[in-house]
Amino acid sequence: MKIVIINGPNLNLLGKRENDIYGNETFNDFFEKLQKRYANQEISYFQSNIEGELIDKIQEVGYTYDGIILNAAAYTHTSVGVADAVKAITTPVVEVHISNTFSREDFRHKSYISPNAKGVIVGFGLQSYELALQSFMK
Repeated sequence: MKIVIINGPNLNLLGKRENDIYGNETFNDFFEKLQKRYANQEISYFQSNIEGELIDKIQEVGYTYDGIILNAAAYTHTSVGVADAVKAITTPVVEVHISNTFSREDFRHKSYISPNAKGVIVGFGLQSYELALQSFMK
């Protein structure tokens, strides 16, 4: 299987920012462990703080990959463009969030991506990504 993890704004700061919410581990460290654990899967990773770059990546892989694990971060709650990109492609998308977005500010309770996602996983820390990956392997 060919799976890509796409992370949005500020997720490059994992391990440094708001450790009480996001934990102490960097995403790169987590990703290396994930790749070792699932060595028989082709897993790649892309992160950008720029909305258009996320849209470009979704469009680039959205017809050839087996799955997209998408944490659009704040763009989840604000970007019709990212949502439209997810809607336009044929590759299934699992939306993930490290924190429980429903226990946070009200604006985080609305996702523009969810209506077009295969599923949504929230609140399990970095394990949310692994749960999403497992959902593609069934």
